[in-house]
This record gives sequence, structure tokens and C-alpha cells, in this order.
Amino acid sequence: MATLKDVALLAGVGLGTASRVVSGKGAVSPKTLARVRKAIEELDFQPSHAARSLMSGTSQMIGVYIPFLSGTFYTPILQLVYAELRAAGLNMVVGFGTGSVDERRQAVEGIDFLNQRGCDGVLVMSNALREEDIAALGPRKARLVLLNHCLPGMEERCFTVDHKLGGRMAARALLDKRHRRIAVIAGPKYAADNVERIDGFMDELAQAGIDTATVWLEESNFAPEGGWAAADKLLNSGYDFTAVFCANDEMAVGALSYFQQAGVDVPGAVSVLGYDDTDTANFTAPRLTSVHMPWTEMALNGLNCLLNRCYAMHRPFTHEYAVSVTARASLAKARSTRAAK
Repeated sequence: MATLKDVALLAGVGLGTASRVVSGKGAVSPKTLARVRKAIEELDFQPSHAARSLMSGTSQMIGVYIPFLSGTFYTPILQLVYAELRAAGLNMVVGFGTGSVDERRQAVEGIDFLNQRGCDGVLVMSNALREEDIAALGPRKARLVLLNHCLPGMEERCFTVDHKLGGRMAARALLDKRHRRIAVIAGPKYAADNVERIDGFMDELAQAGIDTATVWLEESNFAPEGGWAAADKLLNSGYDFTAVFCANDEMAVGALSYFQQAGVDVPGAVSVLGYDDTDTANFTAPRLTSVHMPWTEMALNGLNCLLNRCYAMHRPFTHEYAVSVTARASLAKARSTRAAK
């Protein structure tokens, strides 16, 4: 494979001159420009990543931090970011939490990992960071964009979705089907986005005249096994319910699986509602009704903002996205009979 040095030798110019031609930066005479371009064509020269970085003064890499690398939730987001970066001639480096320390420290260490590898900017999906964590980044904080989180002073670089509205829409979807005996499988109480969606859900129930203090609620871990365990506990609790709201789709998958094993008819006896509307919701049995949160739209807009900052691009972005409910087979009208047998 031809190198920039080969181009310079064939064109009879110095390496610096060849570099200026390839990068388009710096003055070069028309005659010299023609010789170098001819050499590039004859050698079929393709600048390597290292050469492009040297010529541009940047690493041409964007770092992406996610809290953990498991399940199906983050895959579409990473695929989208990767495709956008590849199309722009850039590369992606992924960092994620190790699980050995608390979520906030994992995020701080993950950002540090990406910065140490020379990433030009970092896209961070974590709501555990605090203002002091961002301030500690110094000049690098200008090239950091937050997803699913918002901190004072950096609102333009924060891209999140309205989880309280999502929670309200989940409750309304159940209420519209005449469900009033409802159970909730929540995510971890330390997760701010979980708290927001559960608060919105309970607020909507309260406005409908339901005493939320009587609603059965179990905190779980956002994973399928957590949904399975919570559904087991619910079914053996004696609580009379006709619907279950799960605070994410992965827990809903676990709950659906448990109900199937236990012989509980969904949606005949129990309706199940998820949250996020991930690709998995299309392939459960029955297919899962879920609150559609615009995660990929949020990620794309955050990425565009970051690319503008790192490479002086002019990509459009917005902070407003629509929230909706995707109706599928797991939600039906409430039955008068007891849900749990």
C-alpha cells in the first residue's frame, strides 16, 4: 500500500508539501499541485487513519460512554452512532462501566479512559454525573455532550427525553383500557430517569382518583431476570391486579416469560406494558405494548451537536422529540375477574 512518503518521492517534492496537498491546507504552486495529484492517482494513494490524523491535527475519533454493555437497549444507539461516524470518515471508541464501583465513578473513569485515548470529543449516556465531575474535565468539557441527563450551565450540550411525560402516558394507556388494579415493576431507585417515569405514572393514577399508596410496587434492576423475579413475587403476593407496568422493556420481557410459565393469560387475564419500545418489543409473545421513547433521535441530535463542536460542522440538531405509546397485543381492556389465580 502506497504511503505519503511514496507520493512525495514520485512527485519529487518534500513530505511536507505532499501533506499540504493531501490535507488541502497551506500554499502550493499550481505546477507542484498537479505533480502531487498525478502521483496520488498513479499510486492509488489512500491516507491511513494515522496520516489523516496527522494532517488534520485531530484523532478523527469520537468516544461513546454507556453504563454497561449488555442487553439490547444500547445496541441500536451504538449502531446509529457508528454508522454516522463512518459516513463522516470518523471512528468510534466505546467505553462502558465495569460494575466494580458505583455508577458515578464508573462514568468518570469511562470518560477518562476515552480522553486518554485521544478522542476528539465524548458522547456520554449517563445520568449519574454531577456538575463537579464536568468541571473537573477542564477545557475538555467543551467537547463533551450528555445524553439522558441535563446539568446546569450546559443545557445546549444536554440531550434527554421527557420521562415524566413517558410515565404519564404509560398510566393513561392503562387507564384508557379501564385498568385500575395495577402493579408496577420499577427500575433502581438511584436511577434518576426511573424516578421520573414512576413519578409521572403515579401522578397520572392519582389524578384518576387511584390511591397510589395501595399500588403494588417492586424495585428491580432493569434486566429480564429482574422482571421474572418481580413477576414471581407479584403473583405470589395475593395482590389483585389486572395490569403490570414495567419501567423498561427488558423487565417486561422477563415478566411476560414468567406469566407464560405460570399459566397466566396475557392479555386475557393480565395486561403488560413496557417502556422504551426497543426492537425486542416486536418479538415477544404476545408482542409488547410499550411507551416509545425517542432514544435514537436523541442520540443523533446529541452526536450532531458534538460533531459541530469538534470539527466545525454545521449539522442541525434539536432538543425536542415526540413521546408516544406503541400499541401491540399485550394490552387489552381490563377484565372483571381476578388477574392472579
